[in-house]
Amino acid sequence: MKKLILILLVNSLFIGCTLENSKKVSESDLLHKANPDGNYGNEITLEVNHPIGKLLGSPQTYLGEEVLVSGEITEVCPMRGCWINVKDPETGSNIRVKVTDGKIVFPLSAKGKYVDIQGKFAKLEFTETQARNWKMHLAEEQGITLNPENINITPEDLVEYRINGTGATIYTYGCK
Repeated sequence: MKKLILILLVNSLFIGCTLENSKKVSESDLLHKANPDGNYGNEITLEVNHPIGKLLGSPQTYLGEEVLVSGEITEVCPMRGCWINVKDPETGSNIRVKVTDGKIVFPLSAKGKYVDIQGKFAKLEFTETQARNWKMHLAEEQGITLNPENINITPEDLVEYRINGTGATIYTYGCK
């Protein structure tokens, strides 16, 4: 009888471990999640919302600051869900929100949804070569191959303001 109990106990441990491993969700599963509504990453702790247009209108004031923005998700990184573009519905201003690859995965289904997102406001400065490579990378994520010789670089391409996101809540407009 003791052997039977021991065997059952050991088997239950193996079954428990197997079930626990089967519960792990892959990055691909997260990227293709049907309903994106919910919380991602850390809890949002800020209460004051900064309009995206205000951040971009006087970026030096907010560089390095922890900010909270809200808006419509207009684009999601199609490869890993590691960034989203957020549009301020009042001003039409857009900003890219980048998160640590794999730590937060925004689902492709989040496009058209609304988001409150907290993170650090940052500035990226590119050389012309880096800007060209960045444009090529963004196009490749969309399945488009660009010829580097045909890419026109403007002064606006040399700087990108973004939010390095740490926490987000995605929701349907009016359902917050």
